[in-house]
Amino acid sequence: MFEQKTDSGYVQALPGLEGILRKTLVHGDKTLMTEFHLAAGKLLPMHAHPHEQTGYLVSGKMTLLVGDAEFPAAPGDSWCIPGGVKHGARIIEDSVAVEVFSPVREDYLG
Repeated sequence: MFEQKTDSGYVQALPGLEGILRKTLVHGDKTLMTEFHLAAGKLLPMHAHPHEQTGYLVSGKMTLLVGDAEFPAAPGDSWCIPGGVKHGARIIEDSVAVEVFSPVREDYLG
């Protein structure tokens, strides 16, 4: 699968959560890649899902919350969150992150 960059296709990451947008980029049988645009001052609430989540911060600054730990993230930093682990983020500056989920998140298709 190949996709060219477009500025369309972004949706709210969670219902009622303004300022945090996601866009599914590509997916295969076992992984799905998503781009997130996160506005400064927003909080991505703690949540968990069965998917392993590997991410890379393209731009901006945020604090990742994983379980009871906090990790300051700057451009070029990366992470991997096992499935089932509670996590969230405090967005410090407008940020762009790219994350890969395995298995494919069916809720991110379509």
